[in-house]
Amino acid sequence: MTKEMQFKTIVAQYCKVKPEDMGNDMRFREDLGFSSLDFMSFLGELEDTFDIELEEEDALKVLTVGEALELLERL
Repeated sequence: MTKEMQFKTIVAQYCKVKPEDMGNDMRFREDLGFSSLDFMSFLGELEDTFDIELEEEDALKVLTVGEALELLERL
């Protein structure tokens, strides 16, 4: 499984969009229906899955799936 598909599979656990239907331009709150709690839980799961540490300041700037993937690639 690619890193992108693994990431989208995690996102899909918090919304009703299948990983294969998820576009990089989709916004977490508006398009995927994430609540603040969902987003924070999702970030924690990303840290555990990919063995990374996200800076809260950077994470809060992320609005879309594509932006999150870019951040993940930089870490």
